Amino acid sequence: MIFSKIIGTGHYLPSRMVSNEELSRTLDTSDEWISSRTGIRQRHIAAADESSVDLAQRAAERALAAAGLQGSDLDLIIVATSTPEHIFPSDASQLQQRLGCRPIPAFDMQAACSGFIYGLVTADNFIRAGSCQRVLLVGCDVFSHILNWQDRNTAVLFGDGAGAVVLGASPTPGILSSVIYSDGQYCNLLQVPLNVGTAENQRSQRQPYVEMSGSEVFRRAVSALADLVTELLAKAELRPEQLDFLVPHQANARIITATAKHLNLPLEKVIMTVAEHANTSAASVPLALDVGIRRGQIQPGHRLLLEAFGAGFTWGGCVVQY
Repeated sequence: MIFSKIIGTGHYLPSRMVSNEELSRTLDTSDEWISSRTGIRQRHIAAADESSVDLAQRAAERALAAAGLQGSDLDLIIVATSTPEHIFPSDASQLQQRLGCRPIPAFDMQAACSGFIYGLVTADNFIRAGSCQRVLLVGCDVFSHILNWQDRNTAVLFGDGAGAVVLGASPTPGILSSVIYSDGQYCNLLQVPLNVGTAENQRSQRQPYVEMSGSEVFRRAVSALADLVTELLAKAELRPEQLDFLVPHQANARIITATAKHLNLPLEKVIMTVAEHANTSAASVPLALDVGIRRGQIQPGHRLLLEAFGAGFTWGGCVVQY
């Protein structure tokens, strides 16, 4: 049988860093208010001329270098993003051109903060089906473009960034189990209300900014992720203590801590980077994964549980043998 395995990772954060203290100069907030509720201390913001494709390219190049590959070696590119540079062409097609790839499939995937997990499941299935040998998967978002910087309930939560992995065909499993879900009945609780398909929207004065019912999203996320990690471990036939690291969606330290507590995992076995870059949406899981690898925490052979929860609502996870 053919399986997929992660053979390279990379990430990129824009150079401009905005601290909680800087936000407090224009918002009714403080470093203590933000950090105590979210664990966030700072976020990175893309430059005016920096798009999601630019971020994706930097992360992709680092992942390819780690895998010892070039763009011409790839069989498929998937970009998970909610903030593409254009409605079309896709970020994936533009990235394909920049990396010097031959004609191969390339497409974007939109599942909000769960986009990378959705992409990982998709890439795994392409490889297991024998359609591809090497897949580049990038999660990238520039949420600074869709934030109301006068709304402290959303402006403090997000940042810009990109994370990437290269998956290769393997005789041994790298993805031990996977689960993805969506429940559209909650779609209005976390949204960017822009409908380019109607003339009514073009006449509307409503701005295309992130709108979120924070407490309800928090409650649903904690509940959904608790059930998710239990299901993932059961499918992988593993016990929580057999995990080496939890690599969660970096949205809120309290959600991460609740998931770890459900698994009875000590925080030393959790890769937590949310303080350094806030919620980078589809980028957050691969970004945290790459940080854990480059810091030497995650080693070959380690078992990892990756999970995310986002608008839709969408959520999902994978148990990975690195």
